[in-house]
Amino acid sequence: MSSKIDQKDINNAAWAACDTFRGVVDPAQYKDYILVMLFLKYISDVWQDHYEEYQKQYGDDDVRIRRKLERERFVLPVVKLTEKNDETGEETVLDEFPATYYSLYERRSAANIGELINIVLDHIEESNKSKLEGVFRNIDFNSEANLGKTKDRNRRLKQLLEDFNKPQLSMKPSLVSEDVIGNTYIYLIERFASDSGKKAGEFFTPLKVTELVAKLAGPKPGDRICDPACGSGGLLIQAAHEVARSGTSDKEKRNFALFGQESNGSTWALCRMNMFLHSFDSARVEWCDTLNSPLLVENDRLMKFNCVVANPPFSLDKWGAENAESDQYNRFWRGVPPKSKGDWGFISHMVETALEKQGRVAVVVPHGVLFRGAAEGRIRQKMIEENLLDAVIGLPGNLFPTTNIPVAILVFDRSREKGGAREECKNVFFVDASREFVSGKNMNTLSEAYIGKIMATYTARAEKEKYAHVAEFAEIKENDFNLNIPRYVDTFEEEDEIDIDAVQVEIEELEKELVEVRKQMAEKLKEIQR
Repeated sequence: MSSKIDQKDINNAAWAACDTFRGVVDPAQYKDYILVMLFLKYISDVWQDHYEEYQKQYGDDDVRIRRKLERERFVLPVVKLTEKNDETGEETVLDEFPATYYSLYERRSAANIGELINIVLDHIEESNKSKLEGVFRNIDFNSEANLGKTKDRNRRLKQLLEDFNKPQLSMKPSLVSEDVIGNTYIYLIERFASDSGKKAGEFFTPLKVTELVAKLAGPKPGDRICDPACGSGGLLIQAAHEVARSGTSDKEKRNFALFGQESNGSTWALCRMNMFLHSFDSARVEWCDTLNSPLLVENDRLMKFNCVVANPPFSLDKWGAENAESDQYNRFWRGVPPKSKGDWGFISHMVETALEKQGRVAVVVPHGVLFRGAAEGRIRQKMIEENLLDAVIGLPGNLFPTTNIPVAILVFDRSREKGGAREECKNVFFVDASREFVSGKNMNTLSEAYIGKIMATYTARAEKEKYAHVAEFAEIKENDFNLNIPRYVDTFEEEDEIDIDAVQVEIEELEKELVEVRKQMAEKLKEIQR
């Protein structure tokens, strides 16, 4: 196939491959098999494409070709399956093949195909330890519990390998750009989340929400960007795209560093693959519990970032409050959030990891964060008194697969603190964008126009009736540091006056029509009875 592959075609073909597992495997599990297979197919196609290029240069000199391929982004080694003679100790090579998708496709009818896929993934991980160590450890293609007994499992895996051999799923660089592959990966993640509901949606932030959060954070060339609850990495990728949009040269557009932390092992693996599929090979994503054991540290101190973005778990229970007071990084010096709600724990961490007097934070939160009292109220008050809070953006409900509640985005700007570039700014900007959304079958979404309106309003930082309000510190203090948006943005709509006389006339007309209809029904009944 020589023509370029369309984004829509590759998306549809990849989604169709999921039919192999639908109704048999839980969507929260089969997403891992599909996405790992997509990644394996991608690195195999890149390898194959480059192998064919080197063949044109070096002919049948396989040693020279292999030497060249050892400098690829991902090295795909040779797998040797051996059998040891117990008496002589000698090993016999039973099979030998490159660790690629195509080798597995050729062996798709093997009785141990699940085991062979695992072996190939193990060899690839071992040969690319600096990049892929641990990425495949949570996936087992030979699992009876997940994929069924041997006969059924083999049939499904054979079908899966055949599905990925379709022309529309060719991922050779000569046929499809890396952007398309990365977009397909995100497309699949989004479909898994929206089609699977809460359980599978926990690792995913909708695309338009990530776009808005990234824009509000405003990363620039040269920035270090972090998501301490990165899930499958969508927010980090959007932040990278935002840098690319603001850069004036290719060098500037690629001048950023991405960092993330994710506590779920399977989701961490998805994020790592997502980074590679978008060519962000140097992204550092740690598998850890951010609040209890953060790993983004240097010289025994938390790393600092220009931009910190996140959509952390809402009101996380048992988040580690018992360890917070003795936190070695002193992140919770403003107060310890309640043990049943970790929202301000994540916010405290994010603010503390933003660079002093210049770092920016954009975080998605449930509305309770804006007004709940006790410890949360005290932390909120201190951050406002420190002049850290820049804006509160209210969004519509039902934007997420995990919840239908409306959410808000809080923007913190450390350039507003004492000695910072924006120290003189002592107000908080409120935007109520909760009524503007595109209604969907399962979820609502934000349109480009609505995102554009939010950003234009935020940038102008001006009053807008029933939409935006600049609240001075005194006004917020008067409200006991309660940030509930309706306290600041009046969205009350007066109902139209009712014309009683007109309504009475309409009622009389309807009654006349009803009398006529009843008369006609009576005549019809008489005809039927004759």
